[in-house]
Amino acid sequence: MKYKEPVHCHIVEKAARDLLVERGVQIIDIAEIVYKMQVEYTDTLTLEECIESVDRVLEKREIQHAILVGVELDKLAEQGKLSEPLQSIVAMDEGLFGVDETIAIGSVFGYGSIAVTTFGFLDKQKTGIIKELDTKGGGQVNTFLDDLVCSVAANASSRLAHRIRDRQEKLREDEILRRDREEMMG
Repeated sequence: MKYKEPVHCHIVEKAARDLLVERGVQIIDIAEIVYKMQVEYTDTLTLEECIESVDRVLEKREIQHAILVGVELDKLAEQGKLSEPLQSIVAMDEGLFGVDETIAIGSVFGYGSIAVTTFGFLDKQKTGIIKELDTKGGGQVNTFLDDLVCSVAANASSRLAHRIRDRQEKLREDEILRRDREEMMG
């Protein structure tokens, strides 16, 4: 067996990002969901921070691989190239299928319990672009894609939630140090 070189990570990341765009999902679409999920916890949150968080999530191999696999299955279903009964199950987004959620939630576990609960909420509520993907007609199959977008948004939300808390704690620590210095100086 001939040794194969690994695929460079930047090629995989670009392919995953390109697939999202090809399927009608822009980074801003996901960032807007992240913003909606996190804005109530901080009055300084910007959409730019949400975009940056989505970008960081899309740098993770597990996310990229999930997108590549899920979108490929959606595309094969559109072309009628899956074997039955899988073809019918994926094409109609069978409610009891669950494999689409399994792939998506598998990539959520690395971002902790906030990501897991946010994924469940987004999967149920179908917020923003997720709703559009879930109800898209015209022959486009998004059985996996809607859940993958939930996953990316949930991960980016969790990532931001932790960073927001870190900033708040740092501000508190700085304030305590400032007061301590003032007390020491008189």
